[in-house]
Amino acid sequence: MAEASISVDEDQFICPVCLDLLKHPVTINCGHSYCMVCIYKHWDQEEQRGVYSCPQCRETFTPRPVLRRNNMLAEVVEKLKKTEVRAASPAHCYAGAGDVECDFCTGRKLKAIKSCLVCLASYCETHLQPHYQSPAFKKHKLVKASKQLQEKICSQHDKLIEIYCRTDQTCICYVCMMQEHKEHDTVVSAAERTEKQRELKQQQRKSQQRLQEKENQKQELKKTINFIKFSAQSAVEDSERIFTELICSIEKKRSEVTELIRDQEKTELSAAEELLEQLEQEITDLKRRNTELEQLSHTEDHIHFLQVTKHQKMGDCNRMHSLPHPVHHGDESPYYSSSSGGQGTSDSSRGQATPTERIHG
Repeated sequence: MAEASISVDEDQFICPVCLDLLKHPVTINCGHSYCMVCIYKHWDQEEQRGVYSCPQCRETFTPRPVLRRNNMLAEVVEKLKKTEVRAASPAHCYAGAGDVECDFCTGRKLKAIKSCLVCLASYCETHLQPHYQSPAFKKHKLVKASKQLQEKICSQHDKLIEIYCRTDQTCICYVCMMQEHKEHDTVVSAAERTEKQRELKQQQRKSQQRLQEKENQKQELKKTINFIKFSAQSAVEDSERIFTELICSIEKKRSEVTELIRDQEKTELSAAEELLEQLEQEITDLKRRNTELEQLSHTEDHIHFLQVTKHQKMGDCNRMHSLPHPVHHGDESPYYSSSSGGQGTSDSSRGQATPTERIHG
């Protein structure tokens, strides 16, 4: 019968304490699984208190639970190891840029898949097999291939850093936990990671919420900007229309006033020219009469002098004409009302409305 193919993630079978694939896996009462050796060591350190806890969820148990090997989980882990061996084809596993190289390959190096925290070296699938097969490497700690192996080793005790001290907020090894951090609140790194991961997700949700709020504000601000531009453009167009109409109205009134002024000018010029002709004729008559009187004044004939003066009508020479007021060339035209109450207007236009008065009035 064909064997069913199931896709699994190796991370699901990593021991939270040693960070390696589970060895002799056991499942404790809360449901978390560990290497049998790892959980025994952890509980040995809690023996004095008489209360035993899960390194991940911190659930406590009393008395100390009796553990048995989880055979089903062990079989899955074993199959996972065999699958990794079959999948490791050297032709397709050469180390590329950014990959961790195998420290034991000669010539062209293969990509490392595991790093040993005891050997402080990284291995490809082929060179990793002794760690799986030889009892000499049984207690070695294997983790995912990493270039920063030294960062995972305690510089003081040369032990694997796998504990987190919540009191000092730092990563430590088991020896540090038993000595300098003995009375501190400590947990395995996986448990703290779970807690920090939960906090990180909350921060991500808050950050996403703030981002959405900012995006909404951005959209509202864009709408406001567009409204301001639209309102300003509408105001400009309205003002252009109003001022255009106003200019047209003023131009029309200017033409009307000019036409009225020219009409009044024509009327008054006609009257003035007619009066000028009369004056010229009277001047001619007066000059002639003056000549006659001059001659009469020098006559020696007394009788003739008396007879002539008897019939002479001197009153005719005293008639005077009303002359039109001369056109002004100063600040005020005679065709407009004066602010001083009408002074400066021509006699012929007194009692008549000015052109501006006719337009507005």
